[in-house]
Amino acid sequence: MSALTKAKIIEYMDGTKRLQIEDRLVVTPLINPFESFDAVSINVRLGNEFIIMKKQSFPILDISEKEELSNQIEKYQEKIRIDYGDKFVLHPHQLIIGSTLEYISLPKTLMCYVVGKSSWGRMGLIIATATKVDPGFRGSITLEIINEGEVPIVLYPGIPIAQLVFHETIGKAGYDGTYGYATGPQFPDFSKNYEKWEFWYKKIN
Repeated sequence: MSALTKAKIIEYMDGTKRLQIEDRLVVTPLINPFESFDAVSINVRLGNEFIIMKKQSFPILDISEKEELSNQIEKYQEKIRIDYGDKFVLHPHQLIIGSTLEYISLPKTLMCYVVGKSSWGRMGLIIATATKVDPGFRGSITLEIINEGEVPIVLYPGIPIAQLVFHETIGKAGYDGTYGYATGPQFPDFSKNYEKWEFWYKKIN
């Protein structure tokens, strides 16, 4: 599968060539279009909302406890907002959930991968996201961000944090996940997986 070049990405975003909005790639806002595009990708920026892990201990987080799982997650995580211009200090081995500043809309003939920027990677900052974004997805992309280095890293909302690499699909596909239309990071949702997982944890137990 070949990656789209800058020219092809721009063609997908061109409203004069793709008259129907559902056939068009939308990435907004493009704050500085001249810096947004690399040879085969679009750079995306860090949003200003984060889900952080609360510093308190829990005996276990068990996905088989369907009725209690949502309450457990709310006790374990909380969402905060940072003003643009303010900093967020990510400590070594700390995990946070962020999102792209940009809102993305993919046509049903296009998917993308989220790839961390090498300059951040060399500092130990890992974008450990679910890297595949399905055709038809609309929303800000949630990013799992972890500092694997040995020193705290300062993050600022609005900085370039990752890049999107696009691929055309053979045929059309639609997004049927649980995280569509988000405008910030999303708490984990295991509801679609219960039926698939139930057999395994019941069999084990």
